[in-house]
Amino acid sequence: MKRQDYISWDEYFMGIALLAARRSKDPSTQVGACIVSPDNIIISTGYNGMPKGCSDDEFPWDRTGEETKYPYVVHAELNAILNANGRDLRGSRLYVALFPCNECAKAIIQSGVREVYYLSDKYATTPTTLASKRMLDAAGVRYIQMKTNVKSLTLDFVPEEEK
Repeated sequence: MKRQDYISWDEYFMGIALLAARRSKDPSTQVGACIVSPDNIIISTGYNGMPKGCSDDEFPWDRTGEETKYPYVVHAELNAILNANGRDLRGSRLYVALFPCNECAKAIIQSGVREVYYLSDKYATTPTTLASKRMLDAAGVRYIQMKTNVKSLTLDFVPEEEK
């Protein structure tokens, strides 16, 4: 008899997005994204961080003050779209921990992503999120807040022979 406690496809792909977020150097917000084909093949991943060639040590990570991270950081969703290297994203699904901003919504729509699965919508009432939802609605891109009974997953890097 097969195992009954395996995770769903949606939980698996959101887990990949959450794992990708662990690559972010941002001290305050780590977001990851995973783009998946209609037949459940991972096309691309991304996380929020500085553009290639821009040192994580030379650009600001501050949220407030004279110079902030906001003009420089590439969001996870846009990074995942760019990391697809021109592969066809039409009909794909995007998994992301935080609801996409209006700039990422534009890229999601233009790239052909058809569904966005997200965990948090903590900025739901901000103008950028409201604009994002308006554009996604107009373009027919579905967005679904993921609900699951899985609260956490643990990755074990200890080889079997060492347990």
